[in-house]
Amino acid sequence: MAHPKRRQSHTRGAKRRTHYKAEVPTLAVCPVTGTMHVYHRAYYVDGDLYYKGKLVMAAKQ
Repeated sequence: MAHPKRRQSHTRGAKRRTHYKAEVPTLAVCPVTGTMHVYHRAYYVDGDLYYKGKLVMAAKQ
C-alpha cells in the first residue's frame, strides 16, 4: 500500500474537500395528514407512524 513521504498541508487537504457541502433535504407534504416530512422517511404524527401516506404503526392507547 502506498505511503506518503511527506505530510500533506492543510491547504491541499482543504482544496480536496471543497466539494463536500451540506444540502437542504427535499421536503414533501403528506396528502393524508398534511404534515411536512423528508422524502423516503417514515414520520410521526400524534404518536402514529406514517410512511407514504399510510399508517404503519398506531400509538399505544
